[in-house]
Amino acid sequence: MDLNDISQEEFESIEAYLNDQLSDEDVMAFENRLKNEAGFASKVEDIKTILTGLETQVMKEQLDEFHHEIPNSQEDIITNEPKVKSLHWKRIAVAAVLIIGLGSFWLFNGNSNDRLYSNYFTPDPGLPTTMSSNHNYEFYAAMVDYKQGNYKTAGQKWKILLEAKPKSDTLNYFIGSALMADDKTNEAINHLKTVTESNNGAFKNEAYYYLGLAYLKSGNTDAAISALKKTNVPKSKDLLKKLD
Repeated sequence: MDLNDISQEEFESIEAYLNDQLSDEDVMAFENRLKNEAGFASKVEDIKTILTGLETQVMKEQLDEFHHEIPNSQEDIITNEPKVKSLHWKRIAVAAVLIIGLGSFWLFNGNSNDRLYSNYFTPDPGLPTTMSSNHNYEFYAAMVDYKQGNYKTAGQKWKILLEAKPKSDTLNYFIGSALMADDKTNEAINHLKTVTESNNGAFKNEAYYYLGLAYLKSGNTDAAISALKKTNVPKSKDLLKKLD
């Protein structure tokens, strides 16, 4: 089990899935990833093992304390208040150790990528939405949603348009931007790659920058560096210095 291959975002997603905390749409996407992404099922099993082990350990600690704190005599019953307090603080201590332990794992094993991502990512501001005519009305209607922060809605509308134009640089770029703004960087990667693979795409330069950030967030630092070297977005140079 190599936890260095699992990003914090993946851990939280897997944990939410195992605890039935995902929406129906996210469950479908998650299970599709289970079927199609090599190695992902193994990661899920690893996290399940970790969470089960933590839960078992906590329960054991609590059960041991419970049996230890059962009064053995009338005198114990009279003087048991300090023991109750001890049990209370012991439980808090156990929880604190678990939380600190998990936090430390990502602090020293890849969470620096998340911090860099947070520092360097801001959503693309989008295009002007004058909509003075019916030309591309659906696209600009979605752009209004995007600029209002309704990234999921905008992305869904653009995906409908993408069915007719699967190689559209503009659609793929802004779908990728919307997904990243909606904290779905892994899903954004394929859309951004489509833009970078075009010959003369208007958003190719920006797409390389966001693709680099998406790879960074997913834990693929080498791919992030490769993408960032192909863009002249000003912030990319500063970010590359921190990654080299």
